[in-house]
Amino acid sequence: MENVFLKRTGALKISLIAILSAFVVEFVFGVLSNSLALLTDSIHALLDSVVTVVLLLAARFAIKPPDAEHTYGHGKVESLGGMIGGIAIFLIACFFIFEAIVKIQSPTHLTVTSTLALAGATYTICVDIFRIVLLRRAISKLGGTTLKADFYHAFLDLGSTLVVIAGIALVSFGFDHGDFFAALILGGLLCVLAIKLVYRTAQDLTDIISPELVNKVQNIVLSTEGVVGTGPILMRRSGDSIFADVTVSLRADVSFDKAHEISTAVEKNIKDHISNSEITVHFEPSWKDVPSDSKIYEIASSVSGVKGIHNVSQHTSADSTFVSLHAMVDRQMSLDDAHRISEIIEEKIRKELSEIDRITIHLEPYITMPRDLKSYDTNDEKIIQLLKEHAEVKKIGSIVTLNFDDLIKIDIDCSFDRDLSIEKVHDVTSKIEQSIRSHFKNSVITIHPEPY
Repeated sequence: MENVFLKRTGALKISLIAILSAFVVEFVFGVLSNSLALLTDSIHALLDSVVTVVLLLAARFAIKPPDAEHTYGHGKVESLGGMIGGIAIFLIACFFIFEAIVKIQSPTHLTVTSTLALAGATYTICVDIFRIVLLRRAISKLGGTTLKADFYHAFLDLGSTLVVIAGIALVSFGFDHGDFFAALILGGLLCVLAIKLVYRTAQDLTDIISPELVNKVQNIVLSTEGVVGTGPILMRRSGDSIFADVTVSLRADVSFDKAHEISTAVEKNIKDHISNSEITVHFEPSWKDVPSDSKIYEIASSVSGVKGIHNVSQHTSADSTFVSLHAMVDRQMSLDDAHRISEIIEEKIRKELSEIDRITIHLEPYITMPRDLKSYDTNDEKIIQLLKEHAEVKKIGSIVTLNFDDLIKIDIDCSFDRDLSIEKVHDVTSKIEQSIRSHFKNSVITIHPEPY
């Protein structure tokens, strides 16, 4: 973006040098030829030079990066420069119209027609044509309101110089009012162009944005996979950049990583369709079409003191809805404190899901396992003996024991009949865990069942 602004200022510099040379040539040739018309046009060229300097300064200031006071950058300065240029064009055009009307009512006869005056005017025409071509190409490649304003000024210079030549020519043929009528037409055209430029830059400065553009962004967002809805879409322009703050609704049960992935896709899709856009995406949860089990899990997990939630189930009987879940709390917590947590869970679920009639919460102790466990020399023979007490165990695999302070972690691999139901396997492993825990206090037991 900075490179674009640098190219714009480069085009304006060339335009400034060209119009200054036209001022010098017209002024010198006007004095030498005693041509008042050429001298008047040279003053107009000098005024345009001043306006071009203003536009150049605006374009250069717009290059500055964002800072603490201009977090969106300085692109608006270019719009301000374009507005100043448009107002200058309008005032100059009104002056032309006023002068033309005055001279039509009280015409003055040209007393000087000089080859020198025509030569000076011809040079200015060549300069104006050069500026028009230069700025037109720059606008097509780079855009920018300052370039457009200077383009209109170049067009104004060309028109005013042609009016000078036409006036000299028409007066030479005896039509005294010819140059004045030409000035009226030129002034009217430039007034229209100036009003359009001022109106467009005023829209940029007041942060007006096209509703069609907002709808386009909304459609792009909604077409992105994973987005279930949109919230407010706030957009504004700053120079050539378009800033958009987009709020998207995502399923409440998606992970944070997935939500970030979707928001990144939204940003990319908008940038692919709208050039020079800077996008900020906010995402918010939506419970629409999300299974109630997921919502129950989210509600219960958010309660302070809950270490984990699992086995969330929901079923109906007749016209009643029942929910059960397992909530894990600190193993050292008293029953009274743990029960208070279960009451808070139940209250929150009922508040969010009023259709639920009964909630059953199974409380379990949660044991935080440290990372730096050490090998622990246990009596594996005792564990093996306990395992053999259960006929369902067909083969005993590896036994690993680790400890940290007062905790003992026991991991066991053992095989069961492959046709045994997983429910039966779970019942057996639960009994084995209870049996081992009765011999090894403060133990955390994990049994990995394998088909035999």
